[in-house]
Amino acid sequence: MKKFEAHILVVDDDDGIRDLVKKYLEENNFLITTANSAEKAEEKINYIKFDLIVLDIMMPGQSGLEFISKNKDKLSTPIILLTAKGEANERIEGLEIGADDYLSKPFEPKELILRIRNILEKTKSKNNKRVIEFDNIKIDLNKLIIHKDDEEFKINNTEKIILEKMINSPGEHFSRSYIGNLINIDKERSVDVIITRLRKKIELDPKNPKYLQTIRGTGYVLWIE
Repeated sequence: MKKFEAHILVVDDDDGIRDLVKKYLEENNFLITTANSAEKAEEKINYIKFDLIVLDIMMPGQSGLEFISKNKDKLSTPIILLTAKGEANERIEGLEIGADDYLSKPFEPKELILRIRNILEKTKSKNNKRVIEFDNIKIDLNKLIIHKDDEEFKINNTEKIILEKMINSPGEHFSRSYIGNLINIDKERSVDVIITRLRKKIELDPKNPKYLQTIRGTGYVLWIE
């Protein structure tokens, strides 16, 4: 099954623009749902969780701004507004009430892609887990501390980078070379030393790791249930 970068809702009453945006985004590995009015968009957000909404401001019936205002309490989805030239006041109002960015028509599709990916990356970073607890262990990347039973261990920056990646990708296998590139170390043996050091801070029995495991021929994985 194909894996898409994100699921995006495109809302515009102009068939030509809506179809053009849909075609271009699909060509760039996004899953697209469309709506030709704010009312139709409202129906869709009630049962589909989108990663981002591309929203025209000026539409018959409910405007894009009215859509944001009406649904802002249940919308945590980032929004890019599509605006016509001369809609400066509407753009400002849109940003004030919760939109994340805007693009004036006519626009280059490549610029829309760049803006979408920029917002999605910021959203992903913001949503990354920074504190996690399992069994009698607590990893706090904000305070750079690991609590294990009654012990407390400091986390250095290298360990923080590795843990942040693994915590936000549970069950994903990371090769020694990948981890090395992540922390700017070119010797795989050095990566092994860092993992061993981390195990002493995380594992109840570092010689028989339960959480930070070695995957033979692959690298390492963090298993957290």
